[in-house]
Amino acid sequence: MSGLLNIVVITAAVAWVCIRQFTARRVTSEGKKTWLVPVVLMALAVRQPGLLDPGHHLASAALLGTEILIGLACGAGWAWTTRIWTDTDGAVWSKGGWAAAGVWLCGMALRIGLMGVAAAMGIHQGSAATMLSVGAMLLTRAGVTAWRAQALQQTYRVPVAG
Repeated sequence: MSGLLNIVVITAAVAWVCIRQFTARRVTSEGKKTWLVPVVLMALAVRQPGLLDPGHHLASAALLGTEILIGLACGAGWAWTTRIWTDTDGAVWSKGGWAAAGVWLCGMALRIGLMGVAAAMGIHQGSAATMLSVGAMLLTRAGVTAWRAQALQQTYRVPVAG
C-alpha cells in the first residue's frame, strides 16, 4: 500500500476506535470484532516493504521495538483506565473516559517524539511502523479489557429468586 493509503487506514481505524471508546458498549457482545481491526492492521504493516530502514537495520529495529512497546503500554493503560461494570442482568459494559483519552494523547506524543528521534538520526520510519504500533495497542486493549470483563463476570452473582 502507498503511504497515503496507510495514513487513511490508520486514521479510519483510530477514528472508529475513538468514537466507540466514548460510548457504552457491551463487552460480551463485541466478540471477534474487537480483534479483527488490530490483526488486520498488523498484517498489513508486516506485509509492507521497508518496515526497517535498510541503511540502519539495528537502529531501525530498536526504534520499531520501542514504538511497539509504546503501543503495548498505551493499550494496557487505555484498558485499565476504561470503566467496566455489570448491569442488573450481569452483562459487562465498558466505556472510556477522559483518563483513557489522556492515555491516547500521551501515546501520540510519545510516537511523535520517537518519529523526531528517528528523523534526527536519519532513519526512515514509514507508516507501517505506526500501523504495527497502533495494532499492538488495540490488540492489547482488547485483551486486557476482555480479561478484566471476564474477572468481573466471574465475581458477579445472579440473585436466586425464591
